[in-house]
Amino acid sequence: MAVVLLPGLLATQAGGKNRFEVDASSVAEALRALPISDLIFDEAGGLRGLVNVYVDGKDMRTREGLDTPLAGEEEIRIVAAIAGGSCSSS
Repeated sequence: MAVVLLPGLLATQAGGKNRFEVDASSVAEALRALPISDLIFDEAGGLRGLVNVYVDGKDMRTREGLDTPLAGEEEIRIVAAIAGGSCSSS
């Protein structure tokens, strides 16, 4: 089974749980098995813009994206990027 690790905010939305073991053959399947998948995927089924996913420490985009195959022992880490406006000082 692959292990999916969630950052704090997503863990809060998942009832305080930050670690999930999932039986999945791809990254997409693993992420869709999470109880907070609606927060990870947009309405078109793609990853939301500020969600980054790493499989065993490597950005899944440098592999096969959501189609990256899983053998069952991987660690999948979701990292939510932070975006914001600019600050100005008066």
